[in-house]
Amino acid sequence: MLRLAAIDLGAESGRVFLGTFDGERLSVEEIHRFPNVPVRVQGTLYWDILRLFEGVREGLLRAARVSGGRIASVGVDTWGVDFALLDRQGRLIGNPVHYRDRRTEGMMEQVFQRIPREEIYRRTGIQFMPINTLYQLFAMVAREDPWLEIAHTFLTIPDLFHYWLSGVKACEFTNATTTQCYDPLAGDWARDLLGRLGIPTHLFPEILPPGTILGPLQPELAQELGLPETQVVAPASHDTGSAVAAVPFQHPDAAYISSGTWSLVGVEVMAPVIREEALADNFTNEGGVGGTFRLLKNVMGLWLLQECRRTWAAQGQQWDYEALVRLAEAAPPLRSLIDPDDPRFLPPGEMPARIQAFCQETGQPIPEEPAEIVRCILESLALKYRWVIERLEALLARPIPLIHVVGGGSRNALLCQWTADAAGRPVLAGPAEATALGNLIVQAMALGHLSNLEEARAVIRRSFAPLLYEPRASSTWEEAYQRFVTQILPAGRK
Repeated sequence: MLRLAAIDLGAESGRVFLGTFDGERLSVEEIHRFPNVPVRVQGTLYWDILRLFEGVREGLLRAARVSGGRIASVGVDTWGVDFALLDRQGRLIGNPVHYRDRRTEGMMEQVFQRIPREEIYRRTGIQFMPINTLYQLFAMVAREDPWLEIAHTFLTIPDLFHYWLSGVKACEFTNATTTQCYDPLAGDWARDLLGRLGIPTHLFPEILPPGTILGPLQPELAQELGLPETQVVAPASHDTGSAVAAVPFQHPDAAYISSGTWSLVGVEVMAPVIREEALADNFTNEGGVGGTFRLLKNVMGLWLLQECRRTWAAQGQQWDYEALVRLAEAAPPLRSLIDPDDPRFLPPGEMPARIQAFCQETGQPIPEEPAEIVRCILESLALKYRWVIERLEALLARPIPLIHVVGGGSRNALLCQWTADAAGRPVLAGPAEATALGNLIVQAMALGHLSNLEEARAVIRRSFAPLLYEPRASSTWEEAYQRFVTQILPAGRK
């Protein structure tokens, strides 16, 4: 019986899972959950990274008690693009800045003045988003940030946790590719491109493939936790990389939606697709497991609902997600729509008012009640998913017959059904804990208990049965989609 620990850090919370693999099936148990609450200080939004590590330590301590200290390995996955800087003695230089901080405003445009947008895409294959690491680093250059002067090592967030656990400083491939600082064709950091922007290239360490055994837990930590034989394994350390590794594909041409704070809508390919058409639709090519790439597009996702819920709670209206979805189901259908990726929706705060302003500006009925706003969000997400999938079909010149939805959003039956209805394709929902499961199966591969990614996915298929949502034919959805494309998306509003 193989016992493994997966640490999954998301935008709302961190979780520590204990996985058990009997050679045929994998089971997973959530051992510890702790909040991830950013902190704003003097106008800058930071991750409370030391508090997060304390949550990790507590979770591993509990997992050690449950397992009797018999955990073969542990691996960390987190969100992408954010990073930490270490000094020459390996000490953290300040709390990492949150990707939703406003320091990157206007930075893309300044970068394009030095390096053409087309060249950056040709070299990196990564979609253009102001949150990307490249623009965060350039913002530091532009402001002559003293942190860069004393920094010795750059690590993405999961790499920082792996360093604190194992003592090894390295960047794992799947998260490195999210930075827009990596050249997938050369297989290394795009050092010359970074140098042209004034970003110090000596900061960037070795890049390791997912499934690399970094070494044992640091001795003092191993003794403290009661885990004397536990290895630290770098899984697919980008949470979407782990989630896609656990997609139980039932058709080679199927699409996936990794649904959570963000919705990552894409397909798995064996090489990056870096072409003018991909640039025109701003698709990204992120690294995957087993030599694969994730050709996908970021859609704003359930962040919209999370921020609405936070706003309503501050106003004294406490809603859980299930209650909000029930309310939305009873609201009038397809009345008001938004583009989930409108830039106004990226920063935290006052999301209901921003949604209402978008609807007013586009000449639509203004959703007033929470039920109407939630319905607007979910229907708009379903329609945006269809738009992305149709762009993928055109890019790859092949049909996409099926959609897999994994992650927390796979539990949202209404969103899954509306996705099937909007896209006119069956949706297979689950597993909900795909990120943790992908983390665990890559660890099992690293330790030699699974041979390859296909064998690992067969374990997922045996262990977790998905729910099927068949599309319901409706002219109403088709009419709404045409309105969405012609009036709601940016091209239709110009």
